[in-house]
Amino acid sequence: MKKNRPLFWFYILVAYVFIQFAWWTYELFQLNNEIYYLKTELNLLKGDSAEEIIMRGNEMNHKLHKRWIMISSEGAVFVGLLLIGIIQIKRTHKKENELARQQNNFLMAVTHELKSPIASVKLQLQTLLKHQLSPEKQTEIIKDTLNDTDRLNALVENILFVSKIENSIHQLHLEKLNISNVLNEILEKKKNLFFLNHKIEMDIKSDLFLKVDKEAFTSVVINLIENAVKYSPIDSTINIRLFETQNTIVFSVADNGIGISDEEKKKIFQKFYRVGNEETRNSKGTGLGLYIVNYIVKQHGGNVIVKNNKPKGSIFEVTIQRG
Repeated sequence: MKKNRPLFWFYILVAYVFIQFAWWTYELFQLNNEIYYLKTELNLLKGDSAEEIIMRGNEMNHKLHKRWIMISSEGAVFVGLLLIGIIQIKRTHKKENELARQQNNFLMAVTHELKSPIASVKLQLQTLLKHQLSPEKQTEIIKDTLNDTDRLNALVENILFVSKIENSIHQLHLEKLNISNVLNEILEKKKNLFFLNHKIEMDIKSDLFLKVDKEAFTSVVINLIENAVKYSPIDSTINIRLFETQNTIVFSVADNGIGISDEEKKKIFQKFYRVGNEETRNSKGTGLGLYIVNYIVKQHGGNVIVKNNKPKGSIFEVTIQRG
């Protein structure tokens, strides 16, 4: 109720303005009518001829109607502008509330995303210090620690990337690359993260070249696959494809997860947007990944869309034309 209080008082003020406007409009009509009747009586008292009285009466009647039209027209313009202003203020207020909610969710998500890997890394390092472990166990703990630091690094990179976008200082460094090889390198490097709890099926056409920013393209791939892993059940299959059609390179990631409603499809590429509430959501994330993907793909002159997978899940499809 408190956050809506300013809007409540604004509506009270608007209602008061409408009431006063209606009252003064009524008073102006009444005043014009009184002036008309007084002038008519004055003409009768002058003792002019009937023709002159009729002529003056017609002139006054014409002026009276012109004033009514003027008052009505100006009143209609005033009411129209006021209504437009009310609608715009309401829309702005709604957008600000939505942005505030998304930013709050983002802060909660970032806090959780930072605390979890930091706590995990601390626990793993303490384990290495306090216990005499076998080389195999030490290697396993070190790998887990590296995975957690990778999560932290990815989070920081996403936040810094969005900061560059917001400050208009991000620039692409385009070069012609064999993106088939780039994609295979990414998957090989991240296999411990992507392949751990999911089945990954790949259909990557070899020797596809495209003029891209390698770092940015890598971010697109990682964000889309992480998104699929995040919202897919354990042991489910994720399909990764790279192919060419009609001089257009297509990269797609299909999952068998929870799917996305048609209403949500319109919003998922917005900054900070995530389905549900951070306090009740179990999946990791900050709401920046798909925003970054959409921005990078658009900067490359491409397009990214989300489609329904069959029998369930989602397909994210990136298309970029060859330069």
